[in-house]
Amino acid sequence: MEEMFTGQALIINIAFIILGFFFHAYITRTNAIAASKQSKAILAGAQKESDVIRREAKVQAKDAVLRAREKSGQEIISQRKDILDLEKRVVEREKNLSVKLEMLSDKELQLGGRITEVHDQKNTLKEKQGDLESLIQKETQRIEDTASLSKDEARKILMTRMEDELESEAGGLIRHTQKEAKQSAEKTARGIIATAIQRYAADTVCDITTSNVPLESDDIKGRIIGKEGRNIKSFEAVTGVNVLIDETPELVVLSSFDPIRREVARVALIELIEDGRIHPVRIEETVDKVRKELDKTIRQAGEEALFGLGITGVAPELVHVLGKLKFRTSYKQNVLDHSIEAAHLISIMAAELGLDVKLAKRVGIFHDIGKALDHEVEGGHATIGENLLRKYGEDPLVSKAIGAQHEDMDRSNVYAVLCDAADAMTAARPGARMETTDLYIERLSKIEKICNQYAGVKSSYAVQAGREIRIMVEPEKFNDHGTQLLARNIAKQISKEVKIPGVVRVTVIRETRCIEYAK
Repeated sequence: MEEMFTGQALIINIAFIILGFFFHAYITRTNAIAASKQSKAILAGAQKESDVIRREAKVQAKDAVLRAREKSGQEIISQRKDILDLEKRVVEREKNLSVKLEMLSDKELQLGGRITEVHDQKNTLKEKQGDLESLIQKETQRIEDTASLSKDEARKILMTRMEDELESEAGGLIRHTQKEAKQSAEKTARGIIATAIQRYAADTVCDITTSNVPLESDDIKGRIIGKEGRNIKSFEAVTGVNVLIDETPELVVLSSFDPIRREVARVALIELIEDGRIHPVRIEETVDKVRKELDKTIRQAGEEALFGLGITGVAPELVHVLGKLKFRTSYKQNVLDHSIEAAHLISIMAAELGLDVKLAKRVGIFHDIGKALDHEVEGGHATIGENLLRKYGEDPLVSKAIGAQHEDMDRSNVYAVLCDAADAMTAARPGARMETTDLYIERLSKIEKICNQYAGVKSSYAVQAGREIRIMVEPEKFNDHGTQLLARNIAKQISKEVKIPGVVRVTVIRETRCIEYAK
């Protein structure tokens, strides 16, 4: 374009030049009179020059025009290409727009159908709601008419129905929660307990310390009694036990609440019988000798128990008190053996849980140490043990775990929980503990009494030595969820009110029998 404008300017300049020459020729002609010869010559030269310039201008103009045409042609071609590209893009956009319009129209149709369905559903719901309200009104009116009940009384009936439904849902929720809890907790707990029991094996029947002294003949009874009973009185005064001599052949029974005193008296009496010299002075000497020997035996028993468990750093006073448990029994189970077994079990469970094994062993071996002094100090053995351990500088975690046993269980103290579990496991081994028939019958009677106090219970039976309680209920008063709640409530009450060794299984039986006769 610039070249084209340059050519036009050149043409215009040439035109002006030509006009200048014409104007000059005109002036020359006007002055021809004065200088005709000179003007003719000048005019001829100018004519020639103008012809030359005109030719050159025409040539340049033609070149400029050709160049301008070429450039404009190229620009036109490029513009045509751009226009074609734009046309293609416009066509593609039109196609896309048409597709999108079709999709939008389809969606509008679908939305229209859905909106219609929603409106229909709303209308249906409104109709059903109206029908439900009318049914509720009719039901309410029917209840009031047929039962002669007021609105408040009818409301109470409806509330009772709702409570039954909620109770059913609660029973289902309890069962669901129990299943989840059992799947997560029981699996881990059983694994830990099974591992502890499998890894530790001990004799389940412990030695039972008796207070019976056998005699070779009944003649020795007279020597034991002595003249006017001086020997037996001296023996009882020195040892602090009661000597029972009755008509039982070849047997003397020693009675005392203190197992240490009873053991001293038993050993001393055996030595006196073997020596044959039974008189007050000899009795005092023998009892003092046996007491010193037994004291060494007690300390040795405590040291052996601690050494076997790898426990060190225990105060000598605690070692001596621990050794006394060798002559202490609980339900005829030796307490020292029981404590050693509990220490092994709790250490294994602590190792499985990643706890301090050494600390767990100390809790296990000392958990019943209070029983060695329960005849001398007031209070439960757990409290006595806690105070004793605190007095002789044991770890506070150990003393607190000992004091937090059984009824005073502190669930935040993991060692106390493990100690209670280990205590239950070692006590529940077959043959580990023995109890009197009266206590056994009393426990079973109490369990059955707890079950029979619930409404709808026809009868209950304690079976498998009190390990299971079977409860027969009236089927018309309980549904499936109600029986689940009943079993749970009875199990909780038994756990709170009855001391049971191990676990008692509560089984609720709801049986419906339908009888028809074919004729």
